[in-house]
Amino acid sequence: MSIQVSRLTKVYGSQRAVDDISFDIKEGEIVGFLGPNGAGKSTTMKVITGYLPPTSGTASVNGKEVTRDPLFVKRCTGYLGEHNPLYLDMYVREYLAFVAGIYGLTAARKRARVEEMISLCGLSVEQNKKIGMLSKGYRQRIGLAQALIHDPPVLILDEPTSGLDPNQLIEIRKLIKTVSVNKTVLFSSHILQEVEALCERVIVIHQGILVADDRLENLTRKGQPVLVIEFSAPVSDSLLQQAEGVVSVARISDTKFRIAATSGHDIRASIIRFAGEKNLPLVGLTLEETSLESVFSELTRSGANVE
Repeated sequence: MSIQVSRLTKVYGSQRAVDDISFDIKEGEIVGFLGPNGAGKSTTMKVITGYLPPTSGTASVNGKEVTRDPLFVKRCTGYLGEHNPLYLDMYVREYLAFVAGIYGLTAARKRARVEEMISLCGLSVEQNKKIGMLSKGYRQRIGLAQALIHDPPVLILDEPTSGLDPNQLIEIRKLIKTVSVNKTVLFSSHILQEVEALCERVIVIHQGILVADDRLENLTRKGQPVLVIEFSAPVSDSLLQQAEGVVSVARISDTKFRIAATSGHDIRASIIRFAGEKNLPLVGLTLEETSLESVFSELTRSGANVE
């Protein structure tokens, strides 16, 4: 396993930011790490990368436990933190050479990797500018470049697309997909479309507790199905709530409704039957495809504390 987290707990005073979570990530996997704000994602990532010590439990990278061999873990891990700390007065090329030196690359290797990162991360046009002069999108590119400069087998990316405009989002998404080849990636984001585009597996934590760990296709299959139904005359919400398998009813108009059903159940037949029994003039019924957004909302609904 590239990343192993076993019964990891992190406590700040009386707050359990991470509460006894466990998961493994295999070599070459790209895994989305989701949760509301304050769920414990950033704390977990900081423990895995050795920036924070755990209160209890363990985190290992490439077979080495983080607290026992932190330098090994840092050498084989590339980390882009949520706030992407950069030295704004340094020039792009100067900064990348500085980071490469911290990792102990030889002079020849350092020069080669700086050139590779400038090309790979699309920094050629801006390479001779100070970082403070660059846009948020280019600063994120530099953050990715510094995480990759020592060619680590494991990447930990905490909100790498935060605050970017739509064009920058597309560019950074393509870049992450390119640089992730042959690497293990743990990737957090509040933009669920990014996770759907980049990841095949998703881990969800809520209030420090792991609430889901599965392939994306399995999670959406198990999500709460939603029907959009339409009548030719007004119908009351309370009447529809009586139908078998209905969890909630949301009014779109006097004649159109979104109905959430019990997880894993297709209630189209029961709705048709119910409409016939109650003489309701049903004229339209559509089963919406379950999205990651609806699954995420369902998993983190109770007492969600947005980060």
